[in-house]
Amino acid sequence: RTVEPLEYYRRFLKENCRPDGRELGEFRTTTVNIGKCSITTADGSALVKLGNTTVICGVKAELAAPAADSANKGYIVPNVELPSLCAERFRSGPPGEEAQAASQFIADVIENSQMIVKEDLCIANGKLAWVLYCDIICLDYDGNLLDASVFALLAALKNVQLPLVTINEETGLSEVNLKQKNSLIIRKHPVATSFAVFDDTLLIVDPTAEEEDLATGTVTIVTDEEGRLCSVHKPGGSPLTGAKLQDCITRAITRHKEVKKLIDKVIKSITSK
Repeated sequence: RTVEPLEYYRRFLKENCRPDGRELGEFRTTTVNIGKCSITTADGSALVKLGNTTVICGVKAELAAPAADSANKGYIVPNVELPSLCAERFRSGPPGEEAQAASQFIADVIENSQMIVKEDLCIANGKLAWVLYCDIICLDYDGNLLDASVFALLAALKNVQLPLVTINEETGLSEVNLKQKNSLIIRKHPVATSFAVFDDTLLIVDPTAEEEDLATGTVTIVTDEEGRLCSVHKPGGSPLTGAKLQDCITRAITRHKEVKKLIDKVIKSITSK
């Protein structure tokens, strides 16, 4: 494994399995923790574990004036952090290339999937809107950061409760009613499914950090609950045939059902308490 890692992996892949005992199309154990037990100071939070990969997402809501060119829209600001404590490969300091690329990917998923319509965040046209700061921090990195990040973001947003805000017509000031809170309107539920490509032909799902390093490419497919394709993220690497890509999309649609079921189950257990 240390001297010739690729040959070591190929021996397993020939038998249609992986060194950790999983089949090629099998995900690691996935768990999600939503709400107060994650971050008490956030307006919504969630902790997601995908095997050893652990990601926490906190959403903080603030009030701001809308931009002049989009007077009826609020803002969503995602930020992915890969601190040095989550893996040896990351360094302290300003966000590295991988963290920046992940933040951009999350921003694209929010935009393309229309999970939250920015008009829904507007309180008073041209005067006041919500800003949602979504901080996604990786606590333990063992591959497949994007799937865990999208999952944590969705779970945290479903947990957000915003107070009722009105504008006093006499004073023109905003008044916040903390006693009356409403959930965010989540219009779509995007779920990411990542694959690693081995030797340009073989696809394995939910790669570990070691598998990502040995792979000749990776691809992430994002779908919503209607089976609609929201995003295909393929940062270079070996090309995929149309048939292979279709395989990935089919698997992603199945994965979506599994993740949605898990989120619904956890939310139901919280609300029934």
